[in-house]
Amino acid sequence: MKESLSRIFDWRNFCRFVQQEIRVFLFFLILLCLFRLIFLGWMSEYMSKTATMHDVLTVMLVGTKISLKSAGVLTVISLLISGVATVLAPSYEMTVRKVVGSFYIVILSVLFCARFPYYRQFHSGFNQLIFNTFNDDVYALSLSLVQEFYLPLRLAGAFVLAFFLYKLFSAWLNRAVFKMPSFSFPFFKWVSRAVVVLFLYWGIVFVMFGGSFSWATEVDWENAGVTKDPFLNEVILDDMQAIYRAYTMNNRLEACNGLNFDVDQIRFFTAKLTNKTQLQSNDLDEYLRKEAQGPLVEKPKHIFVIISESYANWPLLEKYKDLHIADGMKQIIAENDSDYIGTFLPNGASTVSAVTGVVTGFADANLYLTTMPEAFAEPYSTASAPQLQKLGYDTNFWYAGPTTWERIQDFTLAQGYQHFYSRGDFAKAAAGSVWGCDDKYLYEAVLDGIDSDQPSFNVILNVSNHSPFTVDVAKEGFDKEKVIAALPPEAKADMALVNQLGHFWYADKMMADFIQKTKQKYPDSLFIIVGDHADRYNIEKTPSMYERYGIPFIVTGQGVTKGILPKDAAGSQIDIIPTLIEMIAPHGFSYHSVGTSLTRGNKEAVNYGFWMTHDYIGKADLAEFQPESIRGDSPELDTAALQDYIDAIRSISWWRAKYGPILNADLLKDR
Repeated sequence: MKESLSRIFDWRNFCRFVQQEIRVFLFFLILLCLFRLIFLGWMSEYMSKTATMHDVLTVMLVGTKISLKSAGVLTVISLLISGVATVLAPSYEMTVRKVVGSFYIVILSVLFCARFPYYRQFHSGFNQLIFNTFNDDVYALSLSLVQEFYLPLRLAGAFVLAFFLYKLFSAWLNRAVFKMPSFSFPFFKWVSRAVVVLFLYWGIVFVMFGGSFSWATEVDWENAGVTKDPFLNEVILDDMQAIYRAYTMNNRLEACNGLNFDVDQIRFFTAKLTNKTQLQSNDLDEYLRKEAQGPLVEKPKHIFVIISESYANWPLLEKYKDLHIADGMKQIIAENDSDYIGTFLPNGASTVSAVTGVVTGFADANLYLTTMPEAFAEPYSTASAPQLQKLGYDTNFWYAGPTTWERIQDFTLAQGYQHFYSRGDFAKAAAGSVWGCDDKYLYEAVLDGIDSDQPSFNVILNVSNHSPFTVDVAKEGFDKEKVIAALPPEAKADMALVNQLGHFWYADKMMADFIQKTKQKYPDSLFIIVGDHADRYNIEKTPSMYERYGIPFIVTGQGVTKGILPKDAAGSQIDIIPTLIEMIAPHGFSYHSVGTSLTRGNKEAVNYGFWMTHDYIGKADLAEFQPESIRGDSPELDTAALQDYIDAIRSISWWRAKYGPILNADLLKDR
């Protein structure tokens, strides 16, 4: 023990030990920066055309600063473990350090290889969606990773990369350390040691604050987005920082800390949103209660709300007409009994947000509703199923996938749906991907399962336009060559994109065929069609915000006419049910909703991160609005009213879902 203690307090051994840990730090700092540079170069097609070399250099500089933290964390862990080895088993110190380093290398190599397909899929580095895995169908997800993203091959590549990196790491550590000069005169000896200690201290501070000497100027994941290019801002974060961001955001979501409103603010915003400023009440449901103005169409026998997987709005735009991947719904839209708006937002970035928006009527407010006990206690007052039951409809939820995904069966039944049908209920369910049966068989099951005598309200959630994109679209009639001919030169050889576009075509065709068949069988039917989300694939690597995030809102059926939706309407998925109710309910029918009917002039939308009007789209969480014009014109935007709308939708959706209808400040005491 004395020998071990003497090793700890021996200056030369201390300097040797510190030098080795500095080498660990430098190796991983350089590795993270090298990974960043490779990713930037390999994925540069996602960089906007307005980005400059100055932006790239800024990214590398700021990225290096934030990677100081990542390398520092790795070094601290190595230092502690190697330090214990120095005390207990000095001869194994280097071996322990190399083992720890090899573990780092394997993890970082796997993350690096995974980062490429992850960004292509989500246009982001690792984010909070990785934690959705724990609520997702892990088996289906695993098969998707194998089939669509070649997981075994990527893992093999990661391990080969890790092997060569370990060889470099080992050789780097085996180099002789610098021998510190010795001084016989005590004054110089202690001055030299003080200089070393001060150098280490300020070096640690510099690393801890991400290339700064104070928290006031430190770089972290929340302030690292210093460019105007979304891709470059993601490049700044190394994989460790991206995962830390995901972990932090997930914790905020689970703790509901993403929103910060008090009851007075919520009451104020709710009163303005509902035009009930004279009402002085702590009961949110009194504000959210509305009365229908009278039917716009004859009451339909059957209603279908189709939430179509990744059905973005951009293929419906005129500029993409030559692709011919949305001809089915374009034909539906062109019919006299149809109307359509293209200024519509999804409720969130994933399918589950669309489901919760339609089922509960709440906007995404940093709550994971399908896991919250409050959502299983009883249906919310704004829930869709009970309100459609009041209008005389049986309520059905049809899902192409398994009942266990996101607890969807339990959730929808808890929110008042009388019947839930999933892949296991369909005779031809075997044909499909790991996520569910092909759309063709889902629609067949719906059409066969409708009781012609009983009015029904049906929500349909399909899955075919989802990776791993396994439908034989050529067999279904997809003309690949026609699509390739319409693609820009840089995309013609991208067969993965062509296959994705083929699945959009398939989803569009099956949906249009189902609508036409159902209209023939049940002419007194009404259909509402939306995408669950967009932002999965575009032709351009840097699409406009509108083309990247927008989804369509299409209504068709008996009694629908052109202009039933105002031309300047805009909305999101929380506006679907109030729009439906205002179209079919008798005058004076009482219902509850956070959203507003498009037919009653709703002109704004907000979701988890964006807002939209008829003319503009922008990010919702910036200090100042930065509107991006949708059509190129620049009409006046009332930013104050828009901010009130955003705050109202979010605060109501948060409070009502989590705390109930009564505004009680005491409920926030333990928050």
